[in-house]
Amino acid sequence: MLAQVAADPWVRWSWVRDHTDDIGDSLQEHLVLTGLTLAIGMVIALPLGVACHRWKRLYPAVLGVAGVLYTVPSLALFAFLLPFTGLSRTTALIPLVLYTLLILVRNVVAGLESVPADVREAAEGMGLSPARRLMRIELPLAVPAIVAGIRITTVTTIGLVTITALIGQGGLGSLVYDGLLRDFRTPLVVGTALTVVLATLADLGLAGVQRVLTPWARGR
Repeated sequence: MLAQVAADPWVRWSWVRDHTDDIGDSLQEHLVLTGLTLAIGMVIALPLGVACHRWKRLYPAVLGVAGVLYTVPSLALFAFLLPFTGLSRTTALIPLVLYTLLILVRNVVAGLESVPADVREAAEGMGLSPARRLMRIELPLAVPAIVAGIRITTVTTIGLVTITALIGQGGLGSLVYDGLLRDFRTPLVVGTALTVVLATLADLGLAGVQRVLTPWARGR
């Protein structure tokens, strides 16, 4: 048993050195999938959140649909999409984007609702149109809640991207999957560790962005 443990350490650094390019490609693919997911998710969630804030009756329906989509297992969505989109990046992105909507829409609405009523009244008194009031007053004040939602979604998405290795689009998940298939610890550990590091750095980076965008909140 001791000989087997010695022969199969947690990380074989020689393997890491020999597969630096593969690890870099997997990391790049992971970043691309995560970035596309968040960008598409925000493009959908921001107008949805604004609409839900304007028309309150719409909010429960949108939140209900997003909540149902969030509970659907990713493997089930992959199986449903495969006949239409095949083993493609699109098949990976659709479930990932759907999973972002619940958190993003909810935080957009929460951010807009946090804008004080007297601020809105002052903006109306200045003659600002609803569109200008939204862009110049409401959305800037909603930034803390919106960025908080983006931070949660980013960390969640970075973890979920690993699952798409099952359809050949997994980024760092491909390393984890390879390690599991071959019962080889090194790619499994490297893929897992890089995923955790990536999620941590992304969260810290977004926290810094939030501080830059909301200088009025730094003293709190």
